[in-house]
Amino acid sequence: MVLRKRTLLLPAPVSPGVVTVVARAATAMACRRGALVVLEGVDRTGKTTQSRRLVEALRASGHLAELLRFPDRTTEIGRLISSYLENKSNLEDHTVHLLFSANRWEQVPLIKEKLNQGITLVVDRYAFSGVAFTSAKENFSLDWCKQPDVGLPKPDLILFLQLSTLEAAKRGDFGNERYENSSFQEKVLQNYYHLIKDKTLNWKTIDASKSIEELHNEIKSFTEEAMQEVQNKPIGELWK
Repeated sequence: MVLRKRTLLLPAPVSPGVVTVVARAATAMACRRGALVVLEGVDRTGKTTQSRRLVEALRASGHLAELLRFPDRTTEIGRLISSYLENKSNLEDHTVHLLFSANRWEQVPLIKEKLNQGITLVVDRYAFSGVAFTSAKENFSLDWCKQPDVGLPKPDLILFLQLSTLEAAKRGDFGNERYENSSFQEKVLQNYYHLIKDKTLNWKTIDASKSIEELHNEIKSFTEEAMQEVQNKPIGELWK
């Protein structure tokens, strides 16, 4: 009987370069963050409806996504703002602007935590609303209005839902809250047009007169593109 030698096959040695590449890939996977997506526009452009639909669509596609709304009326500051907007109380204009900003700042730790967990945040109104609305009042400049929000988490995508104030006024519930009158809203709209000229921010203008479904599909497409682009990038700081 002839005994044959068995050859023991050992795995080929892995070069340090390959190990490094694999390690980096694993780190990148672990560090992928969510995108900060903001919907802006004058009142009654469909921001709330589209924000909710976007979150639902992203979740259905397997993404982590959550909805935020500003002002957040559930906090102490938010309740002061809510009372003011509902014409139940009056506040000095500078004070109101700073309260709106404080309402955003108190959510910053949560925003950063969620983004770093890989959750995409869809935000119904952000700092741009504060600037556009307050600067529509007498003796308020865009630059002054921006200052309290300098350093907030920088949005990765800002979707401006464009609609004429005449069309917006025809939609349901217009006029129920402070600021909901066509002449004031027109000033707000013009301020948005100034804001979207900022090339340091990723503004996308969308025709809000389209059907709900058409609008949703366009918003979802822009959002998925932004999510892909920013997943391995650090969170930026607004207006810095």
